[in-house]
Amino acid sequence: MSKKTLPGVPEGRPCAAVSSQLQPRALDRWNAGVRAAASDGGEDRSISVYDVIGYDYWTGEGVTAKRIAAALRSMGAGPVTVNVNSPGGDMFEGLAIYNLLREHDGEITVKILGLAASAASVIAMAGDKVQIARAGFLMIHNAWVMAIGNRNDLIEVANTLKPFDDAMAGIYAARTGQDTKAMAKLMDAETWIGGEAAIEDGFADELLPSDQVQKGAGKTSASAVRRIEAGLRAGGMPKSEAMRLISEIKSSAGDPAGGGEGDPTERGLGNQAATEVLSLLKNGLSLS
Repeated sequence: MSKKTLPGVPEGRPCAAVSSQLQPRALDRWNAGVRAAASDGGEDRSISVYDVIGYDYWTGEGVTAKRIAAALRSMGAGPVTVNVNSPGGDMFEGLAIYNLLREHDGEITVKILGLAASAASVIAMAGDKVQIARAGFLMIHNAWVMAIGNRNDLIEVANTLKPFDDAMAGIYAARTGQDTKAMAKLMDAETWIGGEAAIEDGFADELLPSDQVQKGAGKTSASAVRRIEAGLRAGGMPKSEAMRLISEIKSSAGDPAGGGEGDPTERGLGNQAATEVLSLLKNGLSLS
């Protein structure tokens, strides 16, 4: 997914009296020791997000938009890898970093090494490609703040935060292809999403290379399924029919009797579903 198609989000804080704070539960589950392997030489075009996002009351200054902007400027145009292991933090700082990555002139690959929670999960969505560890996690939730005042002040704060929750739901929906209401429900429930589930639900594209299974051992990737479905529907096929064809192909590809390497076009499946899709491809239907 190109990050250029993802929605932008508002920057800055909703009001001076409110600051976003890190949820203690996310901090408890964060292993600060998780790091990417050291580079074996050559130009390092990676950015490390291994701390809280923004300034945090308990830990001080973490990863800020200022630091990310400086790193991107120093590298210039071109591909960048963003390694993430963060419990989140300041939501508005996270939104600014998300926008910086979206605007970068070059492909962004995000690697979730351990945890991308809260604001860090928003940053992860800016990747053109998102990889996640098999034992990695995403956590998404609504904006969480500390505020003080009378009931009218607190009502105003709640109303002010709603557009930011809506913006985050829109980002997750654009990445996953799911409905914004479904994303809002996941945020309401403070949802923790494991590596394989993140791929299945569309939050990530694939596992980290070290976690990927050799060809012929696994099922069709979720990103490939989404591309095929999008291509079939772009050609005028109803969603129900497109999903039926995809389901049949996946089922046949997982049949050991096929005796192939996992690619239905190379295994001589001969089933009607594969034939129909291949026919559409030969007629010029694009699945990009």
